[in-house]
Amino acid sequence: MSSTEKITIQHLSEKDIKLMRDLLRVFGDAFNEVDTYCQAQPENDYLCKLLGKEHFIVLIALKYGEVVGGLAAYELHKFEQERSEIYIYDLAVSAEHRRQGIATSLIGELKNIAVNRGAYVIFVQADYGDDPAIELYTKVGVREDVLHFDILV
Repeated sequence: MSSTEKITIQHLSEKDIKLMRDLLRVFGDAFNEVDTYCQAQPENDYLCKLLGKEHFIVLIALKYGEVVGGLAAYELHKFEQERSEIYIYDLAVSAEHRRQGIATSLIGELKNIAVNRGAYVIFVQADYGDDPAIELYTKVGVREDVLHFDILV
């Protein structure tokens, strides 16, 4: 756990189901996808098992005990070398708490976790037109222009 002024960053564990649900609400509001993140949430048992998995990393930002942001990431163990990389799947901060360094603090804590696990890189995607995300990730990383494809199953 680390903190900046009035903000505490916490790594969730299988005991933190309520905090995970609070983060899902933050994601739903921030991404304007409340139905996706809040309509059919998993059962407590599912979330408990998921949060207990070593490769699933959830960090939240708390301000006065309220979840105001967070990220969900996955550690991917590589096969070509004995190393791993970490993929930030979702990262969001509530609208009223943006531009306060919260997202940067979340990424900073994830970097600490990555170092401790021996990961060699953290990567994240940003959509064209999502200028705040692109600005943030440009500040903390090196941009690569790649193509992304969804393969339907």
